[in-house]
Amino acid sequence: MPVNRKTQARLDPRAPLVLDTHELGRRPGSMRRLSFSVPAPEGLRLELVGVPARAPLLLDLRLESVMEGVLVSGAVTASVVGECARCLGPVGGEVVAEIQELFAYPDSSTEETTSQDEVSRLEGDYLDLEPVARDAVLLVLPLIPLCREDCLGLCGTCGERWDTLPPEHSHYQADLRWAALQAASEDRAERGSERDEYSRDNSQES
Repeated sequence: MPVNRKTQARLDPRAPLVLDTHELGRRPGSMRRLSFSVPAPEGLRLELVGVPARAPLLLDLRLESVMEGVLVSGAVTASVVGECARCLGPVGGEVVAEIQELFAYPDSSTEETTSQDEVSRLEGDYLDLEPVARDAVLLVLPLIPLCREDCLGLCGTCGERWDTLPPEHSHYQADLRWAALQAASEDRAERGSERDEYSRDNSQES
């Protein structure tokens, strides 16, 4: 589940996803483009699929100075690995998560009139993009990852993948309770046939 990304501790400028906006300035319309790669944080995953810790996250961002803060928009690209929800085979691929987040200036009206849970904040000239990127990536991870759309899954009896089993594969077994009844029925039918044949033979002799 996405984390509460509004709770802020004091930012560490050395953290990979803490960005310095000093060069951007506060004049509305100022803009910077950033493209860089950082190692993925721990725990960026759902139950069956996720981004391996320290795998590269590729960020292509635009930082814009607006009246109330810094608007960050762009995309995060990440490689994912996991298990197929049907056959438990390996799943891999790439996801692209879109980002758009306003970081309010400390002295802005937005900062003064909104709660901590509504809008992200700048701390001085710094903003922390990690919670935003984390939420964005988690939201685009597949809830039911599949190795392919037509995956047949596993045999419910032996647990083998249907894709690797022959077409005639089956675990059908006759119910022993019905088998005894069927044998008795066949025995009665056989005795009845013998009686009919005996009766025909006797009628012919007479």
